Amino acid sequence: MDIFKVIQKRFSCRKYKSQPVEEEKLIKVLEAARLAPSAHNAQDWKFVVVRNETTRRQLGEATGQPFVAEAPVIIVAVALDPEHILSSEVPAYALNLAIAVDHMTLAATGLGLATCWIGAFDQQEVKRILEIPEKYKVVALLPLGYPAQPEGKKLRKSLEEIICWEKFEDD
Repeated sequence: MDIFKVIQKRFSCRKYKSQPVEEEKLIKVLEAARLAPSAHNAQDWKFVVVRNETTRRQLGEATGQPFVAEAPVIIVAVALDPEHILSSEVPAYALNLAIAVDHMTLAATGLGLATCWIGAFDQQEVKRILEIPEKYKVVALLPLGYPAQPEGKKLRKSLEEIICWEKFEDD
């Protein structure tokens, strides 16, 4: 599938079929994350793949979004070096994992799967459930599965509203 079609087709899915995700497709989605660039090529991340129904339910509760547990797979993105700040004053993990998780969302879409980027969750509870040491930071949860809902219409601002040419302009 053409990359621009994948980008257009990707949506935040909030209803999943119980159909399992084939191992081959799951590995391709994870491979997309592995291939993502990172600051200094550090690859300071781990991805916890959760398929156990009880654990998925617990993670759904930790997000306050029960649909998360419906997905047959939840991928949890973890920053291994949350203290690394780039010279731009931006935490490296924020950029690194945004790229890796986005690679996964696009790969999933290209494979006929759906995702929903989850950034609202109880950090300490997710760490407790998955036995993640305190020194690390959970950055996102990514439910993954076959969509049980149609793609929603995307509401996006026009290019004119979001693009400045040559210098910043505040409207």
